[in-house]
Amino acid sequence: MVDFARVQKELHDCNKDFEVSGIKVSPKGDTNLAHLFGTIPGPVGTPYEGGTFKIDITLPDGYPFEPPKMWFATKVWHPNISSQSGAICLDILKDQWSPALTLKTALLSVQALLSSPEPDDPQDAVVAQQYLKDYQTFVGTARYWTEAFAKTMSLGVEEKVQKLVEMGFAEALVRSALESVGGDENMALEKLCSS
Repeated sequence: MVDFARVQKELHDCNKDFEVSGIKVSPKGDTNLAHLFGTIPGPVGTPYEGGTFKIDITLPDGYPFEPPKMWFATKVWHPNISSQSGAICLDILKDQWSPALTLKTALLSVQALLSSPEPDDPQDAVVAQQYLKDYQTFVGTARYWTEAFAKTMSLGVEEKVQKLVEMGFAEALVRSALESVGGDENMALEKLCSS
C-alpha cells in the first residue's frame, strides 16, 4: 500500500522550494495521491532551456520500496526519452531505486538526464543516432521541440480558453481544467472529454 503520509510530506517539501528549484509536484486529480504530475524546468545551457516539462507520475502499491513510474507528458527530443511514448530510460527509475530517494530527487535526476544524455544506452534509437552522428541537427530538433511543446505559455491562456469554449465546453470548466494541468491545452481537452 502506498504510504500516503510520506507522499503528502514529499509534495510539501518539493513545492516549498519551488522558487529555487522550479520543480513542482501535484496530484493529478483532487484526491488521488497515487497519480501525480511533476514539472521540471529545462536546464540552462541545453536545448531544453526555457521549457517547462510535465512528467506523469504513478506510484505503485509498493512505493517507496518500489520506484515511481514516470514518463514525459510533454513531448521531448532526447536519446533517453521515447519521442513517441515519453518513456524514460533512467537507472533510478528501475533497478537503482532506493526508498531513501524521493519524488523530488527522482525529478532532479530526470532533469539532470536532460543535461547529460547517455546516447549509448538509448530509449529512442533514432534520436540517439542523430545525437551521435549529427549533433547540430539533434540540438536544432531538440530546441524546436522545446519551443513547440514545452513553451505552451506562448499561446495565451485566453486564446486557449476561447479555443476550448468554441468546442462546446463551458468557460468555467475550461478554466479549471486548464489550471489543473498547468495550462496544457491537450491535457485540458482530455480532462474535459473524460469528465
